[in-house]
Amino acid sequence: MKRDYIEFNERSTAKGYLITFRCYGTWLHGDERGSVDRRYFNAYGAEKIKPNAEKQRTKIRLMRHEPFMLGPRERSIVEAAIKEVCLVRGYIPLALNVRTNHIHLVVSSASGIPERIMDSFKAYSTKALRSAGLVNGERKLWSRHGSTRYLWTEEHVATAVDYVLHGQGDELPKFE
Repeated sequence: MKRDYIEFNERSTAKGYLITFRCYGTWLHGDERGSVDRRYFNAYGAEKIKPNAEKQRTKIRLMRHEPFMLGPRERSIVEAAIKEVCLVRGYIPLALNVRTNHIHLVVSSASGIPERIMDSFKAYSTKALRSAGLVNGERKLWSRHGSTRYLWTEEHVATAVDYVLHGQGDELPKFE
């Protein structure tokens, strides 16, 4: 077989996904860290939205709720909810790190696309937090979408697991 055909077969099914989603209001457009959007700043290799204090102030004014942060009890509940999703849906959790303002996880799945998997994690977590009486039904908990990176090789998976468990605060690794 040709080499490119072999590489295609090896990379036609992801070995896992690095999924990250943020709590509502904790990273707005205009933030000094930069950001992406759904329209112009989300293509592979595209620049991030540059820091802009006025844009950030505008986004703060438009928020319907205060930023949502996860305390120790909330983090524990979210972690349990994500593990429940994995058990119920047959996903294999490889690494999970629930932070105060975002969640990172690496998951392997024989089926499903990472965006739907992430939606399930958010939904189960929301339901669990509401059932525990920690948030009301009107409260927005999560930012729109998140990051869903395909992990094509065992090396990508190992790098992502290491990042989730030990590399918080650094740039996300590249999976190319």
